[in-house]
Amino acid sequence: CIALREGSANIQTAQELGFEVVELSECGIKCDVLVFLLPDEWHKEVFALIAPTLKKDQVLIFSHGFSITTQEIIPPNFVDVVLVAPKGAGSAVRSEYLAGRGVVSLIGVFQDHSTHAQEIALEYACALGSGKSAIFQSSFKDEYECDLFSEQSVICGGLEALIRAGFETLTQAGYPEEIAYFECLHEAKIVMDLIYSKGIASMREHISNTAEYGDILAGERIITPKVKEEMKAILRDIQEGKFAKKFINERENGFPTLQKERKILKDSQIEKIGKQMRGLMPWVTQS
Repeated sequence: CIALREGSANIQTAQELGFEVVELSECGIKCDVLVFLLPDEWHKEVFALIAPTLKKDQVLIFSHGFSITTQEIIPPNFVDVVLVAPKGAGSAVRSEYLAGRGVVSLIGVFQDHSTHAQEIALEYACALGSGKSAIFQSSFKDEYECDLFSEQSVICGGLEALIRAGFETLTQAGYPEEIAYFECLHEAKIVMDLIYSKGIASMREHISNTAEYGDILAGERIITPKVKEEMKAILRDIQEGKFAKKFINERENGFPTLQKERKILKDSQIEKIGKQMRGLMPWVTQS
């Protein structure tokens, strides 16, 4: 069954897909295994509704280590608490499963009341399809720290900032924004697809010698020792709980920074020209 808030817009969708829908306060009564598949910022509030109904030997499964590692949630000692973290977005987990495959998952045990928590985590990961790719042993702490670090310094914060800086460098130098968009943003996917499927070395084999030589010369000029020191500082902030405190404070105040930055990005030059360029390629938005 799926637990949703009373009046949730997703109730009808869940029912049409064949799920029994219960209120959040009821799922601890009805279910032996409770899986937290909701944004980190809502875990504490939702757990407060569930906690009074928890029973001995129930299993709590988390897809991310945030709320346990930061002690936003402190589970009772009579339940199993395990991590099953698929390394992909929910849509990718589903599409890979439907294709008869599975995304890689990390599993870990925080609390093993039943003495079977490891097996339960492994079984759940296999049920997602991860047994057809790979399942790696981890922990709530390691998954939480590495996941946040990669998001902030590489795959989201770092990559996004690099793309925007490249776009702005070209447009401020007088080059057409359409060309800057394609060169700095659109083509990033082409290279990332090569890295994803073949690795960095093979990616270099598939690009031109000009591009490879420029890669070798310019990479160290962009990612300098100072950048690496900043990466280490970002990791320390995560390890020491500084980022979590900032995020929780942001949540408690209604996400003012997120609201502000979303508007700034929506109104930015790269987003405006990007919308026009994607309109010329409708197949891009179908994925």
